[in-house]
Amino acid sequence: MPSRAAARLAVGVAVAASIAGLSGCMSDDKDVDVLALAAQTEPADSLYNQGLANLEGGRLTEASKKFEAVDRQHPYSEWARKALVMSAFTNYRRGEYEEAVTASKRYLSLYPGSEDAAYAQYIIGLSYYRQIPDVTRDQKASSRAAAAMQEVVDRYPDSPYAEDAKSKIRIADDQLAGKEMQIGRYYLERREYVAAINRFKNVIDTYPQTRQVEEALARLTEAYYAMGLTQEAQAAASVLGQNFPDSQWYKDSYALLESKGLKPQAGSSTSWFGQIASKITGA
Repeated sequence: MPSRAAARLAVGVAVAASIAGLSGCMSDDKDVDVLALAAQTEPADSLYNQGLANLEGGRLTEASKKFEAVDRQHPYSEWARKALVMSAFTNYRRGEYEEAVTASKRYLSLYPGSEDAAYAQYIIGLSYYRQIPDVTRDQKASSRAAAAMQEVVDRYPDSPYAEDAKSKIRIADDQLAGKEMQIGRYYLERREYVAAINRFKNVIDTYPQTRQVEEALARLTEAYYAMGLTQEAQAAASVLGQNFPDSQWYKDSYALLESKGLKPQAGSSTSWFGQIASKITGA
């Protein structure tokens, strides 16, 4: 058995070797400076509150950095959960819509049943909604906005965001219907009546509660009339008159038919017009 003096000597040698090894590691630029890392790490609540202060002060870039720091330095904590949804909102406020959508989707994947899940989904919808372009351009953002807001309505019907989501769905749908009308009018002007009719019918089938329906019915009357399909033209005008009796579109359609001694006449209950009439009643 070694003596006590020998044991103390062995421990001393081991400690000295450890210190030397640690010093060598810390002198290497590629290794982590533990003291510097500790100095850079702030308490989660402090970072989060700094983010809120910057957000309220309009310093959005700084706010975003603070919220991201919470997530990075204190992952999977309750503060990180709160910071993630605030990061999504801050990116939305900055107009960084792709980043807002990414952060919101990440939040929903990590915390699908949390109290802020509805808000995260709402931010996704808002981010797409703010990118809706002029009706003459591609309407992919309109489609995505409508779908995202429908998720708010379907999954979180009692949330404070559901009513506004419904309103934005109507606006996005109207934009999508407007794009269909633009294409339909193009075909109508070129006398490609079948293609035009398909577009106008799609507006009525898919977006029956939008303001575009009124014109779509009038354009159907015009297209069918031009093709010599007078019964279909009369049926289209009839549906238009049932739903929009004071409309200028109806007056124009009525005058078009009257020029040939015709009047609006309802289609059979089994026809497309008979079915669509009940679908848009009250539009």
